[in-house]
Amino acid sequence: MTQDLDLATLQRRLAEFAAARDWQPYHTPKNLVSALSVEAAELVEIFQWLTPEESARVMDDPDTAHRVTDEVADVLAYLLQLCEVLGVDPLTALAAKIDRNEQRFPAP
Repeated sequence: MTQDLDLATLQRRLAEFAAARDWQPYHTPKNLVSALSVEAAELVEIFQWLTPEESARVMDDPDTAHRVTDEVADVLAYLLQLCEVLGVDPLTALAAKIDRNEQRFPAP
């Protein structure tokens, strides 16, 4: 796959995927945020009982690395779909949040 990887392209692909399957009626903010929560929990589950040292090496095992990568993709997919439905620009939202955090928590 040699497509450009930018958020707008990925959001469009997700919307087209859902539209081709007539899933838009189910992609309400409530359903998307619920699915996002489930996928985030599945990511947490991978790390749940690992020590800090084990968690730092989680990508060393190909099977676990694949699971982590898949769950990260699922979380991002639902987050991007939620942003699309709500009209939130995720990059603008993140930049604004970093700005606020820099004000709230100045470097020493």
